[in-house]
Amino acid sequence: METDKIIGLFKTVTSDAVIEIAVVIAVSVGIIWLSQRLFPWLAEHLHGKQRLFVLAMIPTLRVVVFVLATIWIVPMVIETTMQNMIAILGAAGLAIGFAMKDYVSSLIAGIVAVYELPYRPGDWIEVDGTYGEVKHIGMRAVELVTPDDTVVFVPHLKLWDGLIHNANNGGPSLMCVTSFYLAADHDAHQVKQLLEDVALTSPYVQLKKQITVVISEQPWGTHYRLKAYPIDPRQQFQFMTDLTARGKACLRAINVKFANLSPEHAVQVTP
Repeated sequence: METDKIIGLFKTVTSDAVIEIAVVIAVSVGIIWLSQRLFPWLAEHLHGKQRLFVLAMIPTLRVVVFVLATIWIVPMVIETTMQNMIAILGAAGLAIGFAMKDYVSSLIAGIVAVYELPYRPGDWIEVDGTYGEVKHIGMRAVELVTPDDTVVFVPHLKLWDGLIHNANNGGPSLMCVTSFYLAADHDAHQVKQLLEDVALTSPYVQLKKQITVVISEQPWGTHYRLKAYPIDPRQQFQFMTDLTARGKACLRAINVKFANLSPEHAVQVTP
């Protein structure tokens, strides 16, 4: 009797239905494959919010195609009565829950990520100490490329119990903070103005964003934090390198002394 009930869930699949299912699967795979190549190529020719919007369409389109293909295929092989659907979904959920709990949790978190947008392609995020640009959002994991050109796959499961730091949050603006550690005896107003000018004259700076210098006095000297925005988030490391190199040169030109290493950071060398 149980076998008859299980068989009764399914329709008699004809050759026409098999062909139609194969066509739906082939078209779905083709659309996803094409989007994963066409959209990144198109995004490379755009800038700012347009680039981020195009990249964000990739995971959204994949979810839409998957849902539409499932809705199309399921009624062709299953008798879609309320009783049958409850039985199938209950059995499937129970089996998946025991066998693939973490994997399914990552899949669900991936769907949540599509709508809550904790990260998007083109965002610079940090998860568990790993910082990089989001290149691809899969159904199970997000693909990051670090500044050292290392590809890291982070499961969406981190959404449930981890902190996600998003530096630009879907926008074209990403703040860079460059630190300078100086001896305490100097003209702070002169140094502040000098650092602002260094940022203002950088070829990478986004002029419409504010440039800020934050000063804090420490027992070992004075800590300056120069905050500014590059034109494109991908230029952040060139920008910070430019600010550091030219900032040091300008500070040396006005005979400002740099701070010695603070005692808590001193390295004990054993003879």
